[in-house]
Amino acid sequence: MNQEVQNYNDAQSLEDKKICDLLYSIINKNLAEAENKIWHAHPVWFLDGNPIVGYSKLKDSVRLLFWSGQSFDEEKLQNEGSFKAAEIRYTNSDQINNQDVNRWIEKAKEIQWDYKNLVKRKGVLIRLK
Repeated sequence: MNQEVQNYNDAQSLEDKKICDLLYSIINKNLAEAENKIWHAHPVWFLDGNPIVGYSKLKDSVRLLFWSGQSFDEEKLQNEGSFKAAEIRYTNSDQINNQDVNRWIEKAKEIQWDYKNLVKRKGVLIRLK
Protein backbone atom coordinates (compact mmCIF):
# COMPACT_ATOMS: atom_id res chain seq x y z
CA MET A 1 0.00 0.00 0.00
CA ASN A 2 1.19 3.50 -0.83
CA GLN A 3 2.60 4.97 2.42
CA GLU A 4 0.49 8.14 2.19
CA VAL A 5 -2.66 6.03 1.79
CA GLN A 6 -1.55 3.77 4.64
CA ASN A 7 -1.12 6.85 6.84
CA TYR A 8 -4.59 8.09 5.81
CA ASN A 9 -6.23 4.75 6.66
CA ASP A 10 -4.29 4.42 9.92
CA ALA A 11 -5.52 7.85 11.05
CA GLN A 12 -9.15 6.70 11.03
CA SER A 13 -11.16 5.21 13.89
CA LEU A 14 -11.12 1.41 14.14
CA GLU A 15 -14.33 0.84 12.14
CA ASP A 16 -13.53 3.54 9.57
CA LYS A 17 -10.06 2.02 9.13
CA LYS A 18 -11.71 -1.36 8.40
CA ILE A 19 -13.88 0.33 5.77
CA CYS A 20 -10.92 2.16 4.22
CA ASP A 21 -8.69 -0.93 4.22
CA LEU A 22 -11.41 -3.05 2.59
CA LEU A 23 -12.14 -0.41 -0.06
CA TYR A 24 -8.43 -0.04 -0.75
CA SER A 25 -8.07 -3.80 -1.20
CA ILE A 26 -11.03 -4.07 -3.61
CA ILE A 27 -10.09 -0.98 -5.63
CA ASN A 28 -6.40 -1.78 -5.85
CA LYS A 29 -7.10 -5.36 -6.96
CA ASN A 30 -9.34 -4.13 -9.79
CA LEU A 31 -7.29 -1.08 -10.75
CA ALA A 32 -3.75 -2.42 -10.39
CA GLU A 33 -2.69 -0.41 -13.46
CA ALA A 34 -3.97 2.88 -12.02
CA GLU A 35 -1.98 5.58 -10.29
CA ASN A 36 -2.98 5.81 -6.63
CA LYS A 37 -2.21 8.80 -4.44
CA ILE A 38 -3.58 11.22 -1.88
CA TRP A 39 -5.38 13.94 -3.84
CA HIS A 40 -7.33 16.75 -2.15
CA ALA A 41 -6.55 15.03 1.18
CA HIS A 42 -7.94 11.56 0.38
CA PRO A 43 -7.01 8.41 -1.61
CA VAL A 44 -7.84 8.55 -5.33
CA TRP A 45 -7.07 6.25 -8.29
CA PHE A 46 -6.33 7.72 -11.73
CA LEU A 47 -6.25 6.29 -15.24
CA ASP A 48 -4.19 8.42 -17.65
CA GLY A 49 -4.30 11.30 -15.18
CA ASN A 50 -8.09 11.21 -14.92
CA PRO A 51 -9.63 10.59 -11.46
CA ILE A 52 -11.71 7.40 -11.45
CA VAL A 53 -12.53 6.41 -7.86
CA GLY A 54 -11.62 7.43 -4.34
CA TYR A 55 -12.78 7.32 -0.77
CA SER A 56 -12.87 9.89 1.98
CA LYS A 57 -13.81 10.16 5.64
CA LEU A 58 -16.84 12.33 6.21
CA LYS A 59 -18.25 13.38 9.58
CA ASP A 60 -20.51 10.34 9.97
CA SER A 61 -19.34 7.88 7.29
CA VAL A 62 -16.76 6.90 4.69
CA ARG A 63 -17.73 7.95 1.17
CA LEU A 64 -16.81 5.89 -1.89
CA LEU A 65 -16.90 8.25 -4.89
CA PHE A 66 -16.88 7.44 -8.60
CA TRP A 67 -16.16 10.52 -10.72
CA SER A 68 -18.27 9.20 -13.62
CA GLY A 69 -20.73 7.29 -11.43
CA GLN A 70 -23.91 9.08 -12.54
CA SER A 71 -23.43 7.38 -15.91
CA PHE A 72 -23.33 3.86 -14.40
CA ASP A 73 -27.12 3.45 -14.04
CA GLU A 74 -26.75 2.00 -10.54
CA GLU A 75 -29.52 2.69 -8.03
CA LYS A 76 -27.28 2.26 -4.96
CA LEU A 77 -25.06 5.15 -6.09
CA GLN A 78 -26.33 8.63 -5.24
CA ASN A 79 -25.59 11.71 -7.35
CA GLU A 80 -22.90 13.96 -5.90
CA GLY A 81 -22.18 17.49 -7.06
CA SER A 82 -23.01 19.26 -10.29
CA PHE A 83 -20.95 17.09 -12.65
CA LYS A 84 -21.11 13.30 -13.18
CA ALA A 85 -19.92 11.96 -9.82
CA ALA A 86 -21.88 9.49 -7.69
CA GLU A 87 -21.27 8.10 -4.23
CA ILE A 88 -22.20 5.56 -1.62
CA ARG A 89 -21.56 6.03 2.09
CA TYR A 90 -20.59 3.38 4.62
CA THR A 91 -20.72 3.41 8.41
CA ASN A 92 -19.73 -0.26 8.84
CA SER A 93 -17.45 -2.54 6.82
CA ASP A 94 -20.22 -5.17 6.70
CA GLN A 95 -22.22 -2.83 4.45
CA ILE A 96 -19.67 -3.15 1.64
CA ASN A 97 -20.84 -5.53 -1.07
CA ASN A 98 -17.75 -6.72 -2.96
CA GLN A 99 -19.74 -7.64 -6.07
CA ASP A 100 -21.26 -4.16 -6.27
CA VAL A 101 -17.92 -2.40 -5.82
CA ASN A 102 -16.22 -4.70 -8.37
CA ARG A 103 -19.00 -4.00 -10.91
CA TRP A 104 -18.79 -0.24 -10.31
CA ILE A 105 -15.02 -0.30 -10.80
CA GLU A 106 -15.43 -2.16 -14.10
CA LYS A 107 -17.95 0.48 -15.20
CA ALA A 108 -15.52 3.20 -14.07
CA LYS A 109 -12.92 1.80 -16.49
CA GLU A 110 -15.42 1.75 -19.36
CA ILE A 111 -17.31 4.99 -18.69
CA GLN A 112 -15.12 8.03 -18.17
CA TRP A 113 -15.73 11.74 -18.26
CA ASP A 114 -12.71 14.02 -18.78
CA TYR A 115 -12.13 15.57 -15.37
CA LYS A 116 -8.41 15.97 -16.07
CA ASN A 117 -9.11 18.83 -18.52
CA LEU A 118 -12.13 20.33 -16.78
CA VAL A 119 -10.35 23.59 -15.85
CA LYS A 120 -8.79 23.92 -19.31
CA ARG A 121 -12.26 23.53 -20.85
CA LYS A 122 -13.66 26.15 -18.43
CA GLY A 123 -15.99 23.74 -16.65
CA VAL A 124 -17.19 21.87 -19.72
CA LEU A 125 -17.14 18.11 -19.12
CA ILE A 126 -16.85 15.80 -22.13
CA ARG A 127 -17.11 12.02 -22.25
CA LEU A 128 -13.91 10.10 -23.01
CA LYS A 129 -15.38 6.59 -23.13
